[in-house]
Amino acid sequence: MLLNMIFAVLIGGLVGVAGHLSKEGKLVMPRKTKKFIYLGFWEEVILGALGAVFLVVYTDPDSTLKVILLSIIAGFGGEALLKGLELLKIRQKDNR
Repeated sequence: MLLNMIFAVLIGGLVGVAGHLSKEGKLVMPRKTKKFIYLGFWEEVILGALGAVFLVVYTDPDSTLKVILLSIIAGFGGEALLKGLELLKIRQKDNR
């Protein structure tokens, strides 16, 4: 089970980086502003890895191929979560 979790973290993180690159076109480095710390590409790496680990632990796959496929799917799910959060931020700005 630990090996499956390690694979999930690595693959989910890589899918997060790939999603970040496809969205931004480059790696955006972390930066600190006056009010906020922006994690850059690390934000998508963390969300992709966490999503992959949660999905792999929840489904308990019995083969390495299933772990890889589930990790890829969960990595894209982390990207979708970020897009949803961006939409919420835009709506909050428009309502002000």
